[in-house]
Parts: sequence; C-alpha cells; structure tokens
Amino acid sequence: MAGPLEGRVVLDMSRVLAGPWAGQLLADLGARVIKIEHPTRGDDTRAWGPPWLEDAAGGPLDAAYYLCANRGKQSLAVDIARPEGQALIRALAARADILIENFKVGGLARYGLDHASLKAENPGLIGCSITGFGQDGPYAGRPGYDFMIQAMGGLMSLTGEPDGMPMKTGVAITDVMTGLYAAVGILAALDERARTGRGRSIDVALLDVQLATLANQALNTLVGGQAPERHGNAHPNIVPYQAFACTDGHLVLTVGNDSQFARLASLLGHPEWATDPAFATNAARVAHREPLVEKIAACLAAHSRDDWLAAFDTHGIPAGPIHSVAEALENVQVRHRDLVRTLERDGQPVPQVANPLRFDGTTCTSEVAPPALGADSDAVLAEMGLSADDIARLRALGVVR
Repeated sequence: MAGPLEGRVVLDMSRVLAGPWAGQLLADLGARVIKIEHPTRGDDTRAWGPPWLEDAAGGPLDAAYYLCANRGKQSLAVDIARPEGQALIRALAARADILIENFKVGGLARYGLDHASLKAENPGLIGCSITGFGQDGPYAGRPGYDFMIQAMGGLMSLTGEPDGMPMKTGVAITDVMTGLYAAVGILAALDERARTGRGRSIDVALLDVQLATLANQALNTLVGGQAPERHGNAHPNIVPYQAFACTDGHLVLTVGNDSQFARLASLLGHPEWATDPAFATNAARVAHREPLVEKIAACLAAHSRDDWLAAFDTHGIPAGPIHSVAEALENVQVRHRDLVRTLERDGQPVPQVANPLRFDGTTCTSEVAPPALGADSDAVLAEMGLSADDIARLRALGVVR
C-alpha cells in the first residue's frame, strides 16, 4: 500500500541517530529517502558494534545501531568535499522536496550545500538542520551528543535513586525525540508549501528538545520554584506510582486516580485507606508518601508477582511486570501487534522493530532493509542521467562508491 508521502524525495545528509531517525520515519511514511554517506566511512553508526549484522561466513557487516534508524532508505556514497560530489548533491537537491542534515553550524555552507544555497535553485526545498544547540547563541558552534545533552538539559538530574548518581536513560531518548520533532516540523512545512509553494528552513536543537520534553518536571520547577528531586522509580506527582517487590520479583503499580486507589485499598485488605484523610486524595497521598508506600510494600511482599498482576487486572488496577528488552520483544501483545519484523538484505535476515503508526489498520513500516554503504549509488546516479562510463570515472576518482 502506498504511503501518505509517496512521491516525496528526501536527501538525508545526517548521521548517527536524531537525523536518521527522522529520515527513517519519512521513509516509513512512503517518501523516497536517499541517504548521503561518505564513500569510505559511511554513517558513524555502521561501526558502532558489536553486535553486528553478519554475512554468511560470520563476518561483521553493519552494527545493530545503524540498522535501528535507516530502514527504507537508499544509500548514495558521495564525497561532498570534492567539486564533483558537490555538483551531484546540487543536482539531487534541485529535484528534492526535503533536506535533512546535522552538520555543525556553517558546515555545509563552505561547500555551497546548505539549505540557503540549495533553495536558490529550488525555492520549494524544505531544509531541516539538526544540531546540538541550534543555529544561534553562545553554544551554537559546539558539537552535541545525546548523553551530554541529557546532562546539560536537566534529564539526568531527575533520573536515578535519590541517594545515587544522576543517571542517563538507557536509550538515547533526546536523539529519538529530536528526530520526531524534526519529522513533525517537516510535515508541517510540507503542508504549508502546498499552499504557498515555498520551502521553510527548520532549526531543531537537541538542547531545545530536551528542555521541551521535560514536560511536567519543567513546570514543576517553574510553578513550584524548586528543582525536582530524584525519586528513583517513583513519580513526583502521583502516589502510588512506582515499582514494588513481590516474593519472586518486581512489578510496577501505576494508580492514576482516587477510584483506582480505592479498589487497590480494598484488594489489599485495607478499604479504610480510601477514606483516610491522609490517603483519600492524590494530593494527600503525595504528602504522606512514605507511610503509604511502606504499607503497600508490606502487602505486596507477601505474594508472587504474577498472582498480584492477575488480581490487579481483575480489579481494573493498572500494573505491569518489569520486562527485560528480550522479554518485551517476546510479549504476547507485542507479537500480536506484529512489532517485531524481519527484512532481508542480500539474502541476510535483518531484524527490525516496526513503526508504531498504522493507517487504516495497516502498518506503515517500510519493507526495505537498511542499505549497505553505497548499495544504491549506481541506480541513483543512472537515474540522474549519468552513463556507466561517467559513474565508473567518478568511482575511479574516489568521488562515489
């Protein structure tokens, strides 16, 4: 089934995660995404292993990290530092809809490949620049990586046990969220271009996204006048909303309103908690967090995790097990939703996690595996009008792979 972005052409000149994540999302939505890579190095993440996608002989091909963010794309390996390579990019940009790049501020301008230069030939071109700190300001020239941005943007101060070291998240969540914001901006610019015919220049910064996605914690600080403390697996604004130990493991209990709490109190054999002024409302439960959590913990510690989960499900109390990544990928609901996929690249199976979006009940996940470096160079260049001899000459010069 054709995706909603069918016919749109994207030049993805980004690498690592935030930009490629945005490009993969657009590819899943039906756009043709041409990934521009250096002829010898390629995307940095191709080498970020192990684990590796292996060839038939067990040799390493691409790292799993690369495979997570480049589904559905074509790989054109071009050296943009060479005039011949720059000419190829300009020719592609002249017929493209979208440019995604994450070069340092001014990095593409020295080649004449920045959005402003390319837009002079293609006024409808939408440019999305992803950087650590944005196109202006005292930090604009600095490089930015997810871990550093989590630290500078306040997220690490919120993550971890109260008496432990501040912690990053287990996924480069700032990169992922930046990719999503970038895709939203691109789609908005496409919608506007349909009315005006003009492309936009979109500036997305990791630090900006990190601050924006602090969500309730940012407003807790602005409204309350104090920086939030770390609560480990507990929630700063809701009680009980945390992990608890059972006889054979842990579960997460997420009581979101007073009626759920009343059902929990009854199930635990203490219906009086629901009318106790210290516990009857969420605000009261937050104020009396410690004594209530101790009471709940004592009850849950008496039985097994699965027994409690079954009881919670019966009584409409939201809770869940703490799964490993492997267990999550094997979960019955995950498998029912067909979220774990296998694509094929040159006879090699390539595992993937599906795009969560569905249109009319059908997934929009691309069926094209992440490409090998330069896998589509010949096809893309031939489509641009280059002859086999032209391509061979550029390859001999090291301009393309």
